[in-house]
Amino acid sequence: MKFLFIADPLESFKIYKDTTFAMMREAQARGHAIAACEVADLRWQQGEPVAALARDIGLTGREKDWFDAQPPRRVPLKEFDAVLMRKDPPFDAEYIYATHLLEQAEREGARVFNQPAALRNHPEKLAIMEWPQFIGPTLVTRSAQDVRRFHAEHGDIILKPLDGMGGMGIFRVGADGLNLGAIIETLNRHGATTLMAQRFIPAIAQGDKRVLIIAGEPVPYCLARIPQGGEVRGNLAAGGKGVAQPLSDADRHTASTIGRALAPRGLLLIGLDIIGASVTEINVTSPTCFQEIHQQSGCNVPALFINALERALLLRA
Repeated sequence: MKFLFIADPLESFKIYKDTTFAMMREAQARGHAIAACEVADLRWQQGEPVAALARDIGLTGREKDWFDAQPPRRVPLKEFDAVLMRKDPPFDAEYIYATHLLEQAEREGARVFNQPAALRNHPEKLAIMEWPQFIGPTLVTRSAQDVRRFHAEHGDIILKPLDGMGGMGIFRVGADGLNLGAIIETLNRHGATTLMAQRFIPAIAQGDKRVLIIAGEPVPYCLARIPQGGEVRGNLAAGGKGVAQPLSDADRHTASTIGRALAPRGLLLIGLDIIGASVTEINVTSPTCFQEIHQQSGCNVPALFINALERALLLRA
């Protein structure tokens, strides 16, 4: 089979930890052919199918120059056995436009994972609203007054933008309210942009757990991303330390409940962020941590994912 990965530039990959690279490596090891492109390489013209300016690639096994690539060529997406949308956030207008192009490709016969409509309908910060039983006190608003009332009620809060990733733009405001006004102005741009506020969860000291769900079933191990130094963020991109650990019964129940509801909607791969017992985000665009979990626990997450992808393709054949 031939897989197309829509991702960030290959030259930017840190292959020692990149999940898309781990997917590619497992796919190639099974004899699947690999191609890659960026979102900017997608196009549609009346009378033609949605196509991508894609490069056929082969993994070299080297740390540097880790792939060989053929010259790019225009290929209809429906000619691939699977198209894997792995573009990192921000979840901005360009990302939305890409999902519309991919949805048109689906109408033409392409098989896209995660499915474009599901990506569009489950923005990562806001998808938690469907699961109030699994989340802590949360507010979504443009109003500075709403945020101030939320802070007055809960005392210690986290503020974050809706379109970020990797801990970008996350602020903690304690009971003293220091810099609350400036932080609100930064995030909501004087009422022009919606933000999220959540009550601070002290269990972050034990880690922000990334729980992976593949085809509706939780992976047996999660990655607890533990803040380092004076940081409040556990994200690996923000310097957090990743520690693989077996999934707790409570987190398995949470992940199973959410996964079995969302997988039928076209979400083959999901990454829950859980602090303590509270889900803080539902990641569907480009969930990560495959390699860290595999290396530390021996649980071969890339193989679990490609197994699920192959089964899904057989079911859609």
